[in-house]
Amino acid sequence: MSSSDHELIQETIQTYFDSMYESDPDKVHKAFHPDAKITGYLNGRLHEMTVPTFADMVAGQQPSAKDKDEAIQLETVSLDIAGDTAIARVRDGYIGLTFLDTLSFLKTDDEWVIYNKLFHVES
Repeated sequence: MSSSDHELIQETIQTYFDSMYESDPDKVHKAFHPDAKITGYLNGRLHEMTVPTFADMVAGQQPSAKDKDEAIQLETVSLDIAGDTAIARVRDGYIGLTFLDTLSFLKTDDEWVIYNKLFHVES
């Protein structure tokens, strides 16, 4: 694992978080691979989303958490890099909930993008 790969993945994690915090669908598309899936349970129901669906959901959160001056909650719990793939566990606050996300990454064209997101609601 090179320190630059670690830093680039952290930048993608920050872009991912900023997309939600700012309700910015363009940042969703920047952080995620176009074929990525966003999957997890919310209120006991399985949710499966494509990147465009997730971007629309993020854009619909108005006013944004940033506009409401909500506290930032973002922590990279773990990060494991294997060649051009990686897995990160990220704890983040969004829409009044705390999530533990498992993010899988691919390195494409010297950039790290999220290929899948599994989310778990902690509280």
